[in-house]
Amino acid sequence: MQGNATLDDLDHILVTALQHAPRADWRRIGAVLGVDASTAARRWARLTAAGLAWQTCVPLAVEGVSPVVAFVEVDCVAGRLHEVAAELVEDPHVFNVEHVTGGRDLLLTVVLRDQAELARYVGFRLGRIAGIAATRTQIATALHTEGSRWRLERLDDRQRGLLDRGRSRERGRAVTEDDRELLRLLGEDCRAPVAELAARTGLSPTTVRRRLARMDAAGALLYRCEVARFASGWPVAVYLWGTAPPGDVSRIAALLAGLRETRMCASLSGSDNVVFTVWLRSVDRAQAFETALVRRFPQLTVTDRAVTLWPMKLAGHVLDPQGRHLRSVPFWAWDDAAAEAELGALLGRLRTGPARDGGPAR
Repeated sequence: MQGNATLDDLDHILVTALQHAPRADWRRIGAVLGVDASTAARRWARLTAAGLAWQTCVPLAVEGVSPVVAFVEVDCVAGRLHEVAAELVEDPHVFNVEHVTGGRDLLLTVVLRDQAELARYVGFRLGRIAGIAATRTQIATALHTEGSRWRLERLDDRQRGLLDRGRSRERGRAVTEDDRELLRLLGEDCRAPVAELAARTGLSPTTVRRRLARMDAAGALLYRCEVARFASGWPVAVYLWGTAPPGDVSRIAALLAGLRETRMCASLSGSDNVVFTVWLRSVDRAQAFETALVRRFPQLTVTDRAVTLWPMKLAGHVLDPQGRHLRSVPFWAWDDAAAEAELGALLGRLRTGPARDGGPAR
């Protein structure tokens, strides 16, 4: 599975089954595919070895935190784009880094603890990278859908029934700091067996099972099964920004989120009050899609669009220019001692004010 390899029909169902039930055992996955467990496992191993498909897990609900999701447009100094991107993909809270067309070089999706931390990240972290010329930030006021809900194919009722069997219906609790190492390992391989997770964390298998069940029941974990875009049948990703009357935004966003092509849809804090990402079969479908969109949603005005040239980081995973998987960057909160020191110095200056007549401020 090298070069221009594509996924066959069975691969499509395999990926879809793992999107629906990320930790289902291979016996159940095989039953959905109509093959035995070892065949399903071998097929998945071939896909992951070639970088054509992979899984990840990130915290969706962290105890005591109401995270802020923001989209940061980055303009780079000429010739410095890849240098800047290579630095930014290492930031653990940067979910996506995409090289795009249009009026920005890079588009970042970042997740931070609050608006103050977002201000610190943009002002101090991005502000001190020499290759960045300018940034523009918009906060997602509501996230209507995101990539974990997108499915490569459709499963029938029998297949969904096989995968849903045995799912917990108990109430759970959000992710805590004690779960960080377990989450890091799930981010590397969210299908890792309980015994392996226990051995690598130093926890007992019973504790690992209990923590996984607790977080799953709380909806605290976001699992994703991704596929290299060029091999998926949906090779083109397009961002669309738009405006709609404030009273219609939620209704329109909900309908946009239900479209087959939509991977992400969010309400925004700026003059463009909605942004969404669609995957298309080819780049020449972009104009036809937008035309049909405006016809269906006359209250929506599309104000800008950008095609992703290289998804350099997707949901915490670094990809090559074809969208194949290279490695993971564990997703977690941002901590930066240099930014904290710069903030402290600025607060000290703001607290004392400028010196006057050569003496200290009063």
